[in-house]
Amino acid sequence: MNIGQASKASSVSQRMIRHYEKIGLVPAPPRRDSGYRDYSAADVYRLRFIANARDLGFPIEEIRTLLGLWSDTARSSSDVKALATDRASELGQKAATLEEMRRLLLDLAARCHGDDRPDCPILDDLEHRG
Repeated sequence: MNIGQASKASSVSQRMIRHYEKIGLVPAPPRRDSGYRDYSAADVYRLRFIANARDLGFPIEEIRTLLGLWSDTARSSSDVKALATDRASELGQKAATLEEMRRLLLDLAARCHGDDRPDCPILDDLEHRG
């Protein structure tokens, strides 16, 4: 299949498919006589795997590791589990940081009168935040 068909089948944009090829996450497929890339069902399967890993927040280098583990039939599932739990922990830390930012913004917004007066605790906080 061509890149458009592979993109549609995998739900990965053509731009991202080219990017994944460029950085070596997806091997460059053979080309037809016309010069078009010729993707296989296995390529689409790999692209879906990458997209699913991205959706779970894995960065490229960890996806590279996951791909290696995925293709290694002698792998230890503890290696995969460690990657997943580390990623979950990191996402938990990011979620806590985002929640703190949200609370701060809501507090600032609650203290702002939101009327025609020029004084604004939101701008004052941004000006003086260290």
